[in-house]
Amino acid sequence: MQLNLLEKTELRIFGLVLANTNLSLAAEKVAEALALPPASVLVVDVRPDHICLDILEKSLDLRQIAGKERAILDGLATVPGLTVTADAYVDSSGIMGLIAFDEQQASELITRTEHLATEIEQAVLRRAIVFATGFEVKQRMIEDTNSPFLMRLLTEQGYSVEFGGILDDDAVVIRRKIDDALDRGFGLIITTGGVGAEDKDFSVEATTAIDPAAATPWIVKFQQGTGRHVKAGVRIGVGQCGIATIINLPGPHDEVVASSAALRRHCRTGRIDKVALADEIAQILRQKLSGKHWQHHTHQTSGEEDHGKNHHRATS
Repeated sequence: MQLNLLEKTELRIFGLVLANTNLSLAAEKVAEALALPPASVLVVDVRPDHICLDILEKSLDLRQIAGKERAILDGLATVPGLTVTADAYVDSSGIMGLIAFDEQQASELITRTEHLATEIEQAVLRRAIVFATGFEVKQRMIEDTNSPFLMRLLTEQGYSVEFGGILDDDAVVIRRKIDDALDRGFGLIITTGGVGAEDKDFSVEATTAIDPAAATPWIVKFQQGTGRHVKAGVRIGVGQCGIATIINLPGPHDEVVASSAALRRHCRTGRIDKVALADEIAQILRQKLSGKHWQHHTHQTSGEEDHGKNHHRATS
């Protein structure tokens, strides 16, 4: 379990006697005890009664820290010119204070913490939130048929599902809402719409801003710059942040329904393989669209589907 050190990264080691000691070697021994690369530990101060080291990491695994005092002192005892006295000890603040735990305390803490972390992870992975996007949905020009459909599907899959609302066609707004959902502990975040090639389609861009390595396969490619196409085509997105998964689906309801087969296979309240899911959704949608008459390559007509728009069912 990774623990944020909250910028409290100094170790002060008392009870050492130095005589022409190689401080770089001393730092290496501390790094070895903490299972860190040698470059991650530096001696930053030497005083008559102690030395001070800095850990150049923002976070460490609990197992790297808890109960490591004895390992640190034993390692330092092997450094030529450095004597570890019988009353030597490691002093540190914050999370790093766990170094001073004895072996039994450390073992019990690790067991309890890992059990709690597992419970928290399972709870997060069971929580899902669904967002619609687009002014036409927000202004009730068309009915949002995607969100109820996805919420029912995810409930059947064992998720606790919330509707996140209808988002504006704005990359900053969409990213902010996804970030907020991540902060609130949702393990699955789905948006519909905003994956097209127009200048108002930003769902995939919001996801790649959070996860630059998101899987974003193309569904159909256009001639960029023709008609309303400012991008090279339609693509869906599956990104991740920690254990949470973000999925950007198209707007047309029949394509969301088609994608649901992949969602059922991959979204089972556990960790999700983003590349496998994205590739399967993309394959389903490519096959579906291959039978349609696309004129996107030259111009866009009123009869074509717009993947930047959502849920094509008009309200009365």
